[in-house]
Amino acid sequence: QVQLVESGGGLVQSGGSLRLSCAASGLTFDTYAIGWFRQAPGKEREGVSCISSSDGSTDYADSVKGRFTISRDNAKNTVYLQMNSLKPEDTAVYSCAATPRLYRLCVLKSVGYDYWGQGTQVTVSS
Repeated sequence: QVQLVESGGGLVQSGGSLRLSCAASGLTFDTYAIGWFRQAPGKEREGVSCISSSDGSTDYADSVKGRFTISRDNAKNTVYLQMNSLKPEDTAVYSCAATPRLYRLCVLKSVGYDYWGQGTQVTVSS
């Protein structure tokens, strides 16, 4: 079965950096688009970034453009989210999601994804 496992979360001061990883198993990884989402307490889940399966096209939420970078290593079945210049408002549980239904694109809406990881907590202190 498809399994997604996030890692790399933690506590960091404002302005700091973290790199999240999403390790996938049970799927033909290079045929899946991957998205990163986050949910803060009392708020709706928000699409943060995504990367397509085929040509590596990416998309970012306006709130993270210029600070976050998504990448994938198909040989390791892993997608990374490099987060720089972190702000307290970035505090949330970050989850990755996967779908084989998108080709040469990805979306920042959760309905576009079929499989989800459990999430990793990111806390940014001011």
